[in-house]
Amino acid sequence: FCEDNLCCAVMGFSRTERLARNIMDDLGDHDIVVLCVLKGGYQFCADLVDCIKVLCRHSNKTLPMRVDFIRLKSYLNDQSTQDLHIEGAENLSVLSGKNVLIVEAIVDTGKTMKTLLDHVEAFSPKMIKVAGLLVKRVPSGTGYLPDYVGFEIPNRFVVGYALDYNEYFRDLNHICVISDRGKQKYKI
Repeated sequence: FCEDNLCCAVMGFSRTERLARNIMDDLGDHDIVVLCVLKGGYQFCADLVDCIKVLCRHSNKTLPMRVDFIRLKSYLNDQSTQDLHIEGAENLSVLSGKNVLIVEAIVDTGKTMKTLLDHVEAFSPKMIKVAGLLVKRVPSGTGYLPDYVGFEIPNRFVVGYALDYNEYFRDLNHICVISDRGKQKYKI
């Protein structure tokens, strides 16, 4: 059900290592709260945190991290519903005065991320940075770009590496474009 493989796991992991280095360079020696955006961001977040830990072991910098989770839902099938549901956001008071790194698998229009940023900013963190594995080139986008970007991809619906289509395909080790046949089979 995949048309094109966009990012194989090995290439994605080396890019994740590069992002971890950039984050260490910018944030090393600061305590941070990593805010993982579920469900699609869990694999990227786990790999990114692991890369940061490895870099800390082989560096004179440290990056003490606490990981927290938030769940966003704004899609039905392959379409944004314009209705963002945020779960786990009711107790983000722990972010007050903290350095926050939001880890998201994919940013397409940027509207969801801007809404999340507004929500997180209401808890008065000291600083907010965003790491996005994928950024779609979307003409109708807000122009928002994360502070740390893994890959820029075309405006196609992708699955794998924890990204799903109606809860299917999260288990793929690679990221690919879902075919029309796959969309039709798993449509709600």
